[in-house]
Amino acid sequence: MQRRLTGLIAGVSALGATVALGGCGSSAGSGDVTLRLVAADYGDSKANSSQKYWEKLSTAYEAKHPGVDIEVSVYSWNEVDAKVKAMVDAGDPPDMAQIGAYADYAAAGQLYSADDLLSIDTQADFVSQLTTAGELNRTQYGMPFASSTRLLFYNKKLFTDAGLTPPETWSQLASDAAALKDRGVKYPYALPLGPEEAQAETMMWLLSGGDGYTDTVGSYRLDSQQNIKTLTWLKDKLVAKGLTGPVAPGKLNRAEAFAAFTRGEVGMLNGHPTLMKAAAAKGVKVGMVPLPGSNGRSKSTMGVADWMMAFKKNGHAEQVGDFLDDVYSEKNVLAFSHEYDLLPVTTSASDAMTLDKDDADLVDFLDELPNAELYPVSQTSWAAVSADIKRQIGAAVSPTGDPAATLGRLQRDASAAENAG
Repeated sequence: MQRRLTGLIAGVSALGATVALGGCGSSAGSGDVTLRLVAADYGDSKANSSQKYWEKLSTAYEAKHPGVDIEVSVYSWNEVDAKVKAMVDAGDPPDMAQIGAYADYAAAGQLYSADDLLSIDTQADFVSQLTTAGELNRTQYGMPFASSTRLLFYNKKLFTDAGLTPPETWSQLASDAAALKDRGVKYPYALPLGPEEAQAETMMWLLSGGDGYTDTVGSYRLDSQQNIKTLTWLKDKLVAKGLTGPVAPGKLNRAEAFAAFTRGEVGMLNGHPTLMKAAAAKGVKVGMVPLPGSNGRSKSTMGVADWMMAFKKNGHAEQVGDFLDDVYSEKNVLAFSHEYDLLPVTTSASDAMTLDKDDADLVDFLDELPNAELYPVSQTSWAAVSADIKRQIGAAVSPTGDPAATLGRLQRDASAAENAG
């Protein structure tokens, strides 16, 4: 088998339980090799748990490969990363893990590279931005599994009733929010900077202001003058004027903001594809446009990817690679993307989705992917930096907040974490 190297979503599980899939609950299995995969659950109920996706895929694979058994344990996003870490710390890593970050394990020399595993066709099919994001020291260890981009969502009825058009600039967004507030809209613009996913909302705003978390060589620049200006604008022009709703941004989580949108209480917020279905189910008519920027529509948006990785300890590189080639087939990538309203991580599946009229609602998100910027996931320090942002960024836009001081503190801690890594 010839191998070589070529270059977030995520939902919240309602299960939090371990499940053995494909009828292979024992470590020995009925074949010559048992491959263990730990995967995250993208469903929000038992009806759409990722258990069902993996069960169907692994059963079909085993039927064609009688010498290989696939054993999959599915955990909620609240615990899957910790479960994998505990297994690794105990010296018993799974063969594969589909979780939120790969860099720590790659830096420790615990992972196969994509070059060790995947066929040339599979590697070449990955969307190029996601390939690059999966690299550490120019070698790909993280294989993208699911992706998403962000757009500005707005409530069509609220906008029509107020005679508004969707904004293209920050000033237009503030003006629209003020008009919605005057009409009694509870959250003219929902700004979720609570600890659930503050790093995402923050990054979207920093990008729309023309900067971001890192510079062109990947070093942190959280306290750049442009980033300070962005948070200062948020504090002065939205939060201080009461345009972000009754809950302080630092206490508003994404899930709560999304739920309020589906109740018709939000005029605008930044959202990802899964919000479309949730809003439609509650009868909310949704409009979506690219994120507004400081002087026009943002030149880039945030992209998110989750990652598949393979641990070296148990061997089985050939069997793991063959299974992952099947996982990344166009059919399987499309099936997963359709089930959870996520974007494909391969070019072939993306092209198929673009041409399918049933996927028309996702095309706008796909169009943003080429210009999307991802979290700095190749930095082993990113997990710590992200956690710091979640804890502290909400205070920066509070009435007594100081954006420059908060970003300066975050930058110092990020630099220390980067240097330690």
